[in-house]
Amino acid sequence: MIRENVEQIEKNTLSTYATLSKNSKGREKKEKECDIRTCFQRDRDRILHSKSFRRLKHKTQVFLSPEGDHYRTRLTHTLEVSQLSRTIARALGLNEDLTEAIALGHDLGHTPFGHAGEFVMDKMLKKYGKHFAHNEQSVRVVETLENGGRGLNLTWEVRDGIKNHGTSGKPSTLEGKIVRICDKIAYINHDIDDSIRAGVLTEEMLPKEYIDILGHTVRNRINTLIQDIVKNSNNICDIIQSVEVGNAMKGLRSFMFQSVYKDKLVVAEEEKVHHILKGLFFHYFNEWKQLPYEYVELIESGKEAKEIVVCDYISGMTDSFAVSKYEEIFVPKSWKRM
Repeated sequence: MIRENVEQIEKNTLSTYATLSKNSKGREKKEKECDIRTCFQRDRDRILHSKSFRRLKHKTQVFLSPEGDHYRTRLTHTLEVSQLSRTIARALGLNEDLTEAIALGHDLGHTPFGHAGEFVMDKMLKKYGKHFAHNEQSVRVVETLENGGRGLNLTWEVRDGIKNHGTSGKPSTLEGKIVRICDKIAYINHDIDDSIRAGVLTEEMLPKEYIDILGHTVRNRINTLIQDIVKNSNNICDIIQSVEVGNAMKGLRSFMFQSVYKDKLVVAEEEKVHHILKGLFFHYFNEWKQLPYEYVELIESGKEAKEIVVCDYISGMTDSFAVSKYEEIFVPKSWKRM
């Protein structure tokens, strides 16, 4: 079969540190193998064709409802992470299909309005002794919420990479480690690009001590970071950076948090996000029978706590859908005498 030939090619050509498709820990529910695709190729395709993936095109990356076609969204961020991750995986002889699947799925559980939305969902759930994190929600999406509540039944390695893509995560595979670092490379650099376009930053404001090391353009910085990882991770069982480049990237990331992510103009818009999402949460918590049928069924059956189901519904919304639902529920409608 074609799949078996591909698995043999992986065994013959990939690094000894690569995660081979044939050696996957498998799926929670056993399935007949595909005749053509490896298990990781199949996972990638399931993610790519999911509704959650399509909704990423209307979810905020940093700037809320930007006027212009060139600002990043959560979808374009995901595609950039995928491209960077695949480049490194191929250069190091690691499993490119596994890397791509993790990258495409890493933000499926992200809320509308970026990290501002994530903060609100976490704040709401803390009232019930629980918490919200987008990486954990991404795993919940692929395990439970997608495919009409049946989940996508992805392999263990892909779910592990999705769960552990955050800064404090510890992926079990080198492919997962690649995605974790490429997520940062992507958002640091494209957020700089978008911030300059938005007038929040200028080129002259970027810290010279970091730019002199990494490069003075987005293209140069990304090239430096990728080259450094490949050079320092070649033929070892880890994904690492040199001290100089790694510290420069951390410094630039800290600068972005201080100068952009906490900028007063950005934060001012986030106050509106808090108002919208908190309003939606309390409304649907009290009027839960207004939720779509599949969510109502989860509550009525006792399978899930009400606050979790409400959070599932709201976190899956796009920015525009959240605004339209808020207007539908809370904004008075015009009327006229017939």
